Order: sequence, then structure tokens, then C-alpha cells
Amino acid sequence: MLRPWPLEIQLDKKSDKAIYLQIADAVIDAVKTGKLIGGNALPGSRQLAELLKVNRNTVVEALDVLIAEGWLISVDRKGTFVTHSLPKFSLLSENKKEQQNVIEESKSYLVFDDGLPDSRLAPMNDLARAYRELFSRKSRWQIMGYTSELGNPEFRKAIAQMLNFKRGMSISQDQICITRGSQMAMYLASHCILKSGDFVLVENPGYKPAWETFENARAKLLPIDLEADGLNLNQVEEYLRKHPTIKAIYVTPHHQFPTTVTLSLKKRLRLIELSNQYGFTIIEDDYDNEFHFGQRPILPLSSYSALKNYIYIGTFSKIVAPALRIGYLATSFENIQKIAKHRKIIDVQGDNIMEEAVLSLINEGKIKRHLKKANLVYKNKRDYFESLLIEYLQNKITFSKPEGGLAFWIVPHSEINVLQVYEKLKSQGIQIMSPERFSFSETIKGFRLGYASLSEKQMEEGIKALAKLL
Repeated sequence: MLRPWPLEIQLDKKSDKAIYLQIADAVIDAVKTGKLIGGNALPGSRQLAELLKVNRNTVVEALDVLIAEGWLISVDRKGTFVTHSLPKFSLLSENKKEQQNVIEESKSYLVFDDGLPDSRLAPMNDLARAYRELFSRKSRWQIMGYTSELGNPEFRKAIAQMLNFKRGMSISQDQICITRGSQMAMYLASHCILKSGDFVLVENPGYKPAWETFENARAKLLPIDLEADGLNLNQVEEYLRKHPTIKAIYVTPHHQFPTTVTLSLKKRLRLIELSNQYGFTIIEDDYDNEFHFGQRPILPLSSYSALKNYIYIGTFSKIVAPALRIGYLATSFENIQKIAKHRKIIDVQGDNIMEEAVLSLINEGKIKRHLKKANLVYKNKRDYFESLLIEYLQNKITFSKPEGGLAFWIVPHSEINVLQVYEKLKSQGIQIMSPERFSFSETIKGFRLGYASLSEKQMEEGIKALAKLL
């Protein structure tokens, strides 16, 4: 039922708490106390800004937080509403049994994914608008024909500019291929540089879909253990001396998957030296460079001018939404020609219309503003998630607070069967990544817990359940 919003919000401009968070907390309190119920409509951001005498952007930030945390839902062309699926909040504290029933009834199936962004934050309205405008702004024949197998030239130019200015690289648009997600980029890279019997060094624990791609190219895998500052380079050098046909190493050096460890500068420089000495290619998967909460992201290995053999892989799927299958790779002119030929065999071209739509958002500054807003939301979620780990698991696990990415890596202190923990949580309706999904042979003792797509309530529910099993 639609009705006016009858709340009085008192803002304390002297408080340490940001104004947008005061607004968000006031709405949450109204829901908990029954002043707002599922389906209630909120006024528009302009109207609410006038009512509270604050800048509209402040109200928009508050609404984004509430939508991200699941308290509100935005309906295209209709407005913003209180979510129907919220649990009933009990106002009676004396009846513990009734409170327990409310908790049990509100228990929902929740997923600690591998670090996916919250799709509710995605600028889908802007993307849909840009997509529609392409048809009205251009003649249909201009956008419905074939384009380059490497992707839209202007889009590649924009990506090259971004990589050069933000990631310290020095490449041209002719060194970039647009792909349908990073997995296709991995496939093209492997079939470009590998042949049957070649060896590829991989991180252990690591990203299994990449391993499967290399094996599909008939390469053999050699696992490298991880240390506190990244790859065990002694193992790398030992393998290089034993196997003359090592053609590549696959790494996630910025926020290692799944452990979130950052490869140290000393090891970065040494790995580059080894690549140049032995002639193997560094395949660098920079899957979540945009999500970094420190001073600035670590520059990619591929940004070092001394590195001769590299393939750099990135994606827009995490920037906008996982369903948006746009990835890219950057490499040498020689490699890009091989990749172009292979790409044309399996897929004549990418989604040119979607590429142009995303390009419009880049040129309008929409992507930049979205990332700024999303990083603020994710940083707050990361800090809250850390507080839950300290509160419920401090004496049971080891973990390091990640400076970026959208997941934590935790290692239990006790000798437990991590697969049994996975199964027990699953039986309770709580899904985590099975350790087998990133273990090379023996099961790795650790859990990767993505937090970005969960509400605070879901985070706490999941961590409390995990704490009972450790």
C-alpha cells in the first residue's frame, strides 16, 4: 500500500557519523519499529532532500546503502519501496520464545560467494538508457553490421587509456581484444601461447576455471605454494630448472584468489626477471583491481616496461554486474594477431551494441561515479564483516583484513575437516565455496567468504553459524 512517509528525522550535523548514514539508520529504525512496513513507498530523492534540508546527493547515498543492505528496493519508473521480504521485528523483549520463533522464521538461504559484487548497486538504469539511445541516435545499419573481431575500436581506445593512466601500462588500442568475460580471455590466451605437452605454473590454492582452460589446451599444470607475501619463488625456480617447456605462469598478484594475498614488490621484480630469463609468459588476471580501499591499487606486473612476455586480463563483469559478459586482454602485437585469428574462428565479433553502451557510461563519467559509490559501500561492508569475525571467531581463526577485493580468507586454528564444515553449513541453508574448488590436489585448509552481496543481517547469521562449527 502506498502512503506518505510520516517520519521525522532529526539530523545531528555535529555528530561523527556521516549525514547519509544518519538518514539510512533512521529508515532502518522506522522499519524495525513498524513505522514503515513492506511495500511502503518513500518520497523521491529530491523531495526527501528538501524535507531534510540536505544535498540530494547525500540522500541518494543513503538510499544506495539501504538498497545494498536489502532494506529498500528500487522499481524502475515507480520509485523506492520498503522490501516486502524483511522479517517481522518483535517489539516484546520479555517473551524469549516468541523472539526465537521470529528468528527461525526469518532464517533465509544465504550464499557466501567467491567475491561477487552486489548487482543491486549496478547502474542498470543508466546502461539500459544508453542501450536504447544507441538505436535512436544512430542509423540501424551502423550498429547492426559486423565490426572488428578485436572489439569496438573506440571501446578499445577507452580501455587502453584507462590502463595507461590508472594502471601504469603503456599500450595502444591495437594491443587489446574485447572478450565475452575474462574466461574467454583466458581461453584465447591459452590457445595463443600453449601447445600439447607444455607446462603452466599455477597458484595453489588458485582459480580452477583457469586451470581447466589450460588443460583444455593440453598443457600440464605445476602447482606453486603461497607464502605470506605471495608465490613461493623458490618452487618456481626449481620447476624452471627441471622443465624446459614451461611456457606460462598464471597469477592473480593484486588480490590473490582465493587467499587475497598481495604479491610483494621484491617477488614481483624477481618474477619479471625469471620470465625474461626463461622466456615464459606471465598471464596476469587482475580480476578486481577496481575494488581497493587503501591509498591506491598496486600496479600490475604488466605495467613494468622490463617485462617482455605478458598477457593482462581484466573484466567489466565485476564493475557493472556479473551478467554483463565483457572482458578484455592486453598483450604484445604478435600475440594479439594470433588471438584475433582464433577469436574470429570461435566468435566473429563481440556484442558491439553493449560495448558502445558501456563506452557511453565511461564517457559520461557514470562508471567512475558508480565505482566511487560502490567502493564506499563495500568498504563499510568489509569493516563490518571484520567486526563480526573478531566478535565471533577471534580465537578460532587466522585472517588478515584485505585492502581490496570483495572477500575474506580465513584459516581455522583447530584441525577440522573443512569439507565437513562445508556440508554442515549447506544442510542449514548456508552456502560457502567448497575448498575443493580452489585446491590442486590435497584439500586446502581455509575458507573464502565473499561479503559484498550480503546484508549485515545475513553476514552475522552466516558467521554465527560458522563459529558453532569451528
